Amino acid sequence: MQPVRPRELVRYSLFAAPLAMAALPIYVHVPKLYAELGLSLGALGGLLLVLRFGDALIDPLLGRWSDRLPTRFAATALAALALLTGMLALLNPAASPFPLWAWLTGSLIFVYFGFSLATIAYSAWGAELPPDTTARTKLTATREAVGLMGVLVAAALPTVLAADATSTASGLARFSWVFAAALLLALLALWHLREAKITGDHSQPLLGVLKDRRFLALLAVFALNGIASAIPATLLLFFVDDVLQAKDWEPVFLVSYFLAGALAMPLWVALAARLGKVTAWGIGMILAVVAFCWAASFGAGDRLAFLVVCIASGVALGADLALPPALLADAIEKQNARDQTGSYFGIWTFATKANLALAAGLALPVVSAFGYRSGEPSSNVMALTLAYTVLPCILKLCALALLWKIHRRF
Repeated sequence: MQPVRPRELVRYSLFAAPLAMAALPIYVHVPKLYAELGLSLGALGGLLLVLRFGDALIDPLLGRWSDRLPTRFAATALAALALLTGMLALLNPAASPFPLWAWLTGSLIFVYFGFSLATIAYSAWGAELPPDTTARTKLTATREAVGLMGVLVAAALPTVLAADATSTASGLARFSWVFAAALLLALLALWHLREAKITGDHSQPLLGVLKDRRFLALLAVFALNGIASAIPATLLLFFVDDVLQAKDWEPVFLVSYFLAGALAMPLWVALAARLGKVTAWGIGMILAVVAFCWAASFGAGDRLAFLVVCIASGVALGADLALPPALLADAIEKQNARDQTGSYFGIWTFATKANLALAAGLALPVVSAFGYRSGEPSSNVMALTLAYTVLPCILKLCALALLWKIHRRF
């Protein structure tokens, strides 16, 4: 198999930016937007819960289906068309002739279908294209770095494009057209990009890849580590507002975190080449644990110290993004199952979404049960601090122990 040339690496990685640009508004801006347009919080919450749960459940089906499509580009193009249609509708609801809940439901069905299929097919393409383990790490790291830059753009652009400081809706509407242009340009870059998709026997059961013990072991580490990373993401703004009392520093913390993750990608590529992917990933976990253990001692006013924690944990984020998918690609090759790459990534994507759901389902009720109340620094903020720092460290250390136990398989 031919090596991935620099031009191919750039053409492939560009698509990660619009994918990341879509994710942030879906999870951050849309609930607030539709609440401001008049949809009740009860209806909004119930609708999002059902749609997100359904979205996660169809990922294994989409993975299996993507393996049966002629090319990865065909799957990605179909997904991009659905995602483009859904995002334009989702972020431009003002002229809708339909009830608001129906418009939101229809838009999100297109968005979730397109985003999920694109993520699975695009990730599978990246696993199949590189000829060796080192090249896989480089490609995955480049893709994830570009994706993090897309997150930064999506975080800033709606505010920059807004008609005024209070006009979130106008900013999101204009952002949707910027996103559309970026998506089409990135899709054009993928056109005629070399593929290495293998068409094989698709008579395997839907969840047949779960018979692969190496994959199951890696998936367990990925899920445990993913929950450990998702809990601080869920509680970050609460911690900044009520423990550090530094709400005005929120953009600084977020930008430093994602930017550090993007800039650290070459470090993890180099460490993986020198020490191996498993060892490098373990070092990333240890770095995150050290950073969050330090954050457990923080209180009001510890802004600069927390900025250091954000940078350190952002560097560790680079390992979490770059190395596990590369390890998965290695596992697929060792199993001689490249004709089922989409099926593997369908399960992988389901686990990613389950991590976010479990993090919110675990962290928020626990801190509430121990007496923490959002917006009330006089409530039990110690419960919030322990949930934000100590609980993720415990889970990270468990994931690290499991990774060490299975490292010989990789």
